[in-house]
Amino acid sequence: MKLQPDRAEGVNIINACTPDSISVNGEAYTSSILVPPTGPMIPWPVTSLSELTEAHFEQILQARPELVIFGSGRQLRFPPPALLRPLMAARIGFETMDTPAACRTYNILVGEGRQVMAALLIHS
Repeated sequence: MKLQPDRAEGVNIINACTPDSISVNGEAYTSSILVPPTGPMIPWPVTSLSELTEAHFEQILQARPELVIFGSGRQLRFPPPALLRPLMAARIGFETMDTPAACRTYNILVGEGRQVMAALLIHS
């Protein structure tokens, strides 16, 4: 009897989340990353919420997801609304959670075939 769920070929799955790293498809990342539903991880050069700029969200716009799950670090914190205007203008949904919750939610949504991207802060 098979007890593990089927994983669509090429879909990125988050395997583990610790305070210092995120494991995607068995590979550990120790810096903040963008996790698209397929393809390579995208380095996200930000270590804290206070460092976020519009340029960080431009990287997300280029990928054109339907929804972004933002992992704000160990605690739930919200980015300044002004930074989200380009996403809203592009009709890209945005949800904020602490990073462990964002990892779990991303896996559920990507498992449903959604075009979701996780934007995960590490060391925040």
